[in-house]
Amino acid sequence: MKKIIIVRHAKSSWEHPGLKDIERPLNDRGLRNAPAMGGRLKDLGVRPDLLIASPARRTWHTAQFFAEATGYNGEIQSVPQLYVARPEDILELIQGLDNNLAEVLIFGHNPTITDLVNLFSESYISNVPTCGIGVIEAEIDDWQAFLPATGRLRHFLYPKMFTH
Repeated sequence: MKKIIIVRHAKSSWEHPGLKDIERPLNDRGLRNAPAMGGRLKDLGVRPDLLIASPARRTWHTAQFFAEATGYNGEIQSVPQLYVARPEDILELIQGLDNNLAEVLIFGHNPTITDLVNLFSESYISNVPTCGIGVIEAEIDDWQAFLPATGRLRHFLYPKMFTH
């Protein structure tokens, strides 16, 4: 079995309008939600073999929190194409993964994250919120076979699910 965990970056700050979009940091809510949601993945038993992130500061920082929460000790791989990716670009990236990897987290941006999660969902998701997570499982041994026909969205989590 192969598992892809798609994560939209945590909430970012608009406090410094002069910053380029790629340089925007997480805001206070993002700094709270990223470690908490990483912990939710750990509670599901996720033990990632690889983390891949867009080079955007907010995405990279979100990935660092998830790495810490899940016990991931490896390097976070930066993939510049994830900053402006289309769903098919991410599928191509997934299909090119090393078959020794079983669980991979990919951190990116909307609308691509929502579109990608919907490819594997049995019901329509209008929006993956910031720090939202889609856990997709596929009963395959070769990443080249990772397609909407082989994978299914098993968990959809987002921060407001856990607030009272």
